[in-house]
This record gives sequence, C-alpha cells and structure tokens, in this order.
Amino acid sequence: MKAVVAQQYGPAEILTVEDIPVPQPGPGQIQVRVHAAALNPADLRTLSGAVRDLISLTFPHVPGSDFAGTVTEVGLGVTRYSPGDEVFGVGLPRATETMAAMLSTPPSLTTGAMAEYAVFEADTPAITRRPAHLSAEVAASLPISGLTALSVLEAGRFEAGDRVLVTGAAGGVGSTVVPLLAAAQLHVIATAIPEDDAYVRGLGATEVIDYRAVDTIAETLRRHPDGVDALVNLALPGPALVPASAVIRPGGQLVNVAFPSPDPSTFDRVDLSVQTVYSAARPGALDELAARSLPDVISRRYTLDDAAQAYADLVHTHVRGKLVVLPTDRLR
Repeated sequence: MKAVVAQQYGPAEILTVEDIPVPQPGPGQIQVRVHAAALNPADLRTLSGAVRDLISLTFPHVPGSDFAGTVTEVGLGVTRYSPGDEVFGVGLPRATETMAAMLSTPPSLTTGAMAEYAVFEADTPAITRRPAHLSAEVAASLPISGLTALSVLEAGRFEAGDRVLVTGAAGGVGSTVVPLLAAAQLHVIATAIPEDDAYVRGLGATEVIDYRAVDTIAETLRRHPDGVDALVNLALPGPALVPASAVIRPGGQLVNVAFPSPDPSTFDRVDLSVQTVYSAARPGALDELAARSLPDVISRRYTLDDAAQAYADLVHTHVRGKLVVLPTDRLR
C-alpha cells in the first residue's frame, strides 16, 4: 500500500510517499481503509524530535491521526465493529501511549492515518461510526479540532452575551471553536488577516481584528475599554499571554490551547483564571460533533501522492481551516 513515511526525525521535507506492507489488526484492533485524513501541527511537532524525551518514535514512521474510513478487517475479540462499517475518529502514534491516555480511556493508537490502510484500537471513545449525512472528508477534519473546541467550551465559564477574544480564529481549531462559541450566543472577537475576514464572520465572529495591521491588545481595549470576559488563545505562545491578558476584565478568564502552555504562576493577577485545555474524547463526544451543524472548513484537498507537499504547505503557507488528504482513488 502507499503511505506517507518518515525514515528519521526532521522537518516536513523528509516525508516521502512509499509502498509499505498493509498493517494487520491484532486482538482488539480494526483495520481501516482510509478515505480521508486531516493534517495537524502535532504530526510535525512529534516528527521534529522536539518532544523525543517524551515520545520516542520508531522508524519508518507513518504520521496522521484524524481519519475517516471503512472497516476492512477486525481482530480477535472485536465485537463493536464489523467489516463494512463506516467510522471516523483519531488515533495517536503507538509511541505516544502515555500521552494518548490524556486523549481517551482506553488510549486510541494507530499505525498512522496517512496511508491507504491503517490499524486502530477498537475499544476507544476516540473512534465512532460515521453517520450517513457526514462526508468522509468533513468527518476526518473534525476529531482533534472539534474535541479541543468542546474542551474549550466545557472549561470556560461562558454565559450568553460574554465577549470572547479568539486568537488564531481562522486556523483548524479556531474554525470549530468560533462556530461553537457563536452557537452559545457569545460575542466573538476574532483575530484574522483581511483575506480571512469574511471567512471568520461566516463562522460566527461578530468582530474581526487584523492582527498584522494593529496591536491586538490596544485595539481590543479601544473597542472594549472595560476588557473582554475571556481570551481563548489558539495561536500565541505561552510568554506572550502575560501581556495579552491585559485585555481580560477583572474576574475574567484565559483559556489556552496553544503550545507551549503558559505557567499560571507568571500572571500577576489573583482575579484571573488561567487554564490550558487539550483534546479529550469523552464517551459520546465525537457523536455530539457529528450531530452539530458545523461548517465544512476544508480549504485544500490533496491526493496521497501529494501528501508530503500538504505537510510542507502546513508549515510554509497560510492555512485557513483544515488540510485533508484523500488516499482513495480520486478527489471528491
């Protein structure tokens, strides 16, 4: 089968498309014919070796976590799925088992979704059946960004009418966070470049700040002198959040998703709630996402042969929404 493969740690440019053996399911596992797989920055962070003290990859390594596809074989003891079932979800590299336990219980692991076939654990809430109304491409774009967005909503003490500043609103996670916040009747102030203004407003943002043209902190306080109720950070690194927190009113909150996360002790404000949240696949969460009327936020689709280029584009180009690879025969 064809797969995107890395033979060593390095940047996106080391990825190639190769023929490798089809992975076979063991006890408690399912083999899936992958119809769509979405790219995530974490794929490249792991591959770079930046976290190799925590995650030691084995090579050859196939990246890719978010997927949608058809079950083709089931391993011994699997009763939850049968061949022919349409499924979607997220699996992390097997080397990340300890970290994967933070995503779901039991951990959801995979041989790598950027391939024609991949093996996943069957008994995990991070994988579920794909409903007929949800296309494979859109389903593959949902898991990590959508689960992170749900974590933001669950962690935030949001009330209807709250003013929430969202940094990185046009990115993969932002493209799900903004619609969910808007659906909760929050006043969303999004940061985005002018080319993405209409896009984030279409997602549900009430206001847009061009962070390249103006200072986001100063502009937010100009528009809202009393500050905002919350800052949802999807883009700024940890150290930048201390000055950015000046936009938050007394008693407000900072909900962070970006890496590296801030140390709450660095904020000299006892009135400020600071939380970092991660993707969490509680039972039923993926089904909840599938049932919501979320927009199609896929900006580019690639064949498997072009998947290495897709990862390079993720790093070197401005990305709106999600990039998706379609390992099936043709783009749909």
